[in-house]
Amino acid sequence: MNYIENTGGGYESMIWVKDRDGKQFSCYLEDIKNPENLTEEEKAKCMDVNALIGTERW
Repeated sequence: MNYIENTGGGYESMIWVKDRDGKQFSCYLEDIKNPENLTEEEKAKCMDVNALIGTERW
């Protein structure tokens, strides 16, 4: 049986964060100090979910 070992870099170690403007970001937990107050530096390490899937709600 083949399997992929989780080395801490997969989607299991990611969180979804919404900034003050309502934009959603997917971030690695280790890159975020306080999910309630996402800084510009932290945003740069995250994926802008709106850019990935569009701006329509889903």
